[in-house]
Amino acid sequence: MPIYEYTCTKCGKDFEELVFGDALPACPHCGAAETRKLMSRCAHCSGGNGGDDSFAPSMPASSGGCAGCSGGNCATCGH
Repeated sequence: MPIYEYTCTKCGKDFEELVFGDALPACPHCGAAETRKLMSRCAHCSGGNGGDDSFAPSMPASSGGCAGCSGGNCATCGH
């Protein structure tokens, strides 16, 4: 049972939802049924120095990180 990412075309909020079949869920923020499935970013697993696995979104090196990151390092903003 996959969890998909959706966006609400009415209020613009993004959300995740556990979905059965091809049903489109209603927006949990405004209740609108006008939602659209988003393309999810892939995550990769890499072994760290401590032997534990860490999961991080795959992003091109030139992307600069998310809007909350300084210098493209997501460790600074917690995303």
